[in-house]
Amino acid sequence: MEFDFAAEQPKFLMLMYGLIAFVAVVGGLLLLLDVVPAWFARRREERLVAAVASGAPLPRRRKPREGAIALFFLLPTLLFLTVGLVVPAIRTTLLSFMDKNSSNWVGLDNYAWMFSEDSIVRVLINSLIWVLLVPLVATGFGLIYAVLVDKARFESVAKSLIFLPMAISFVGAAIIWKFVYAYRGDGDQIGLLNQIVVSLGGEPKQWLLESPLNTLLLIVIMIWIQAGFAMVVLSAAIKAIPADIVEAARLDGVSPWQMFWQITMPSIRPAVIVVVVTLSIATLKVFDIVRTATNGNYDTSVIANEMYNQAFRYGEPGQGSALAVFLFVLVIPIVIYQIRNLRQQREG
Repeated sequence: MEFDFAAEQPKFLMLMYGLIAFVAVVGGLLLLLDVVPAWFARRREERLVAAVASGAPLPRRRKPREGAIALFFLLPTLLFLTVGLVVPAIRTTLLSFMDKNSSNWVGLDNYAWMFSEDSIVRVLINSLIWVLLVPLVATGFGLIYAVLVDKARFESVAKSLIFLPMAISFVGAAIIWKFVYAYRGDGDQIGLLNQIVVSLGGEPKQWLLESPLNTLLLIVIMIWIQAGFAMVVLSAAIKAIPADIVEAARLDGVSPWQMFWQITMPSIRPAVIVVVVTLSIATLKVFDIVRTATNGNYDTSVIANEMYNQAFRYGEPGQGSALAVFLFVLVIPIVIYQIRNLRQQREG
């Protein structure tokens, strides 16, 4: 199959226009942030030189209006948030109360469909399983690994090995693990998992076709990726524990187990909460892994994947928007909890 550059030219032009627009906007903001403060500093310096030359009293330094300066720096962010988040969120919410043609109001019918359709209830259950297992298991593995390799001889190498999956995209990780779960009916198995099963005398299986096992196997991919993030954050928190507290505990003769539960865990509790909350939000939005590994088939779909299917594949923007709104509602309590937790830490 030959690549026809002429036929694909409009796509390349759109890509080029997008890159030019991105460079122009970001470059303009950076230039503005560099030029404006320098211009004010130069003007003040000129006034000071003029006052010294004329023998006049030096001009008093006026206190900057902090509100105006803060607004100046926040305006680009507020603009992008409004265009990229607030407006789409309002539009999506409105679409969730409309029919598939986005022309007639149907009230809560799309939300009633979401909880009455068996396939969608299966999707919600899958998402619940994901959000229960991934944050807890990934944080647990990251914490155990951080404690075990802390101050070890090859600590940096050991941490690099578990952090490496973080450098891989979700799509890349899903493709790698599809090879691990690969099944071949006849001949030698190319999938690592099936090859291990065969070497132990078992029969190879099509792992990603068996529900609910396939959902758990997809969850393993997410844990494999996110355990490195949990390990890095928790390892930094462990190293931040004051040395005098650790030394005092050792002088008191506490065992390693007591050291972990009575000293380490209370000290890193805020970091553990941050990791669990961050992973919970990331898990609720998971899409790439499911889309790449199974395309949501065989009872493996999750909310984000089904939202895409309904809105863009099945021509049901109302139902897809309802799923998007429901996903947004699920994230809100987690964000509120994290904000309250951060405020309590700051006040404490």
